[in-house]
Amino acid sequence: MLSQAQVEQYHRDGYVVPDYRVSSAVLDSIKARHAALVERKPEFRDYCPALLDQDPGFFDYCNDPAILDMVEQLIGHDIALWNSSFFAKPAYNGRRTPWHQDGEYWPITPLATCTVWLAVDASTRQNGCLQVIEGSHRDQRLRKHNSTDATDVNLNQELDASEYDEARARYIELEPGQISLHDVYLLHGADANVSPQSRRGMTMRFMPTTSHFDRALASAKSRAMNITDHAERPVYLMRGIDRCGKNRFINA
Repeated sequence: MLSQAQVEQYHRDGYVVPDYRVSSAVLDSIKARHAALVERKPEFRDYCPALLDQDPGFFDYCNDPAILDMVEQLIGHDIALWNSSFFAKPAYNGRRTPWHQDGEYWPITPLATCTVWLAVDASTRQNGCLQVIEGSHRDQRLRKHNSTDATDVNLNQELDASEYDEARARYIELEPGQISLHDVYLLHGADANVSPQSRRGMTMRFMPTTSHFDRALASAKSRAMNITDHAERPVYLMRGIDRCGKNRFINA
């Protein structure tokens, strides 16, 4: 469980690194499952935006009672898992993640998600760990993004340079098995990996069920932004009930 100070840090800074670690056995299982996925579908070498579509077995790692307890402390008892993704930055040539806000991409109204970021490998400054700007979520608004045609990125929406000061960035370095949790509006990004160590990370996207996973909006965003269409995404009710009454769930 998160301490009261950690809960306060999440709401103040937009992220927190809890006193928790996934076991080495679970990490080995994730590595093996991811390696099998990439062998079947090499196009996901760097980034798999919809992991559960490709292999529903990844759901088991998201259904961790300890992780759900922490998420519940931050967004309430009624929780849905609406997506999971995998950011794999291979050694020497792992792509960068441009500065962005997660909510720019997502078809959720009102916009709300707590992302759990699991370090499958050590995540360091040398191999492209997550960088965040503390407190940048507080006004709960989306900033200006621009589409990018760069070939060295995992995502195609990048914050306009006027919207952030990279000098304020804080590096979130994690050991294998550690997690961070961050808010949907937090400004964040990650450098390319040119080191000899891979940097694999798995995300779990949880929303409060007071929000609606809007499938029509998902298709509209896909067409407008040339991004993955989340319209047919399996959304899992993890705890509680559907508070907004509009969601179509798979019960966990």
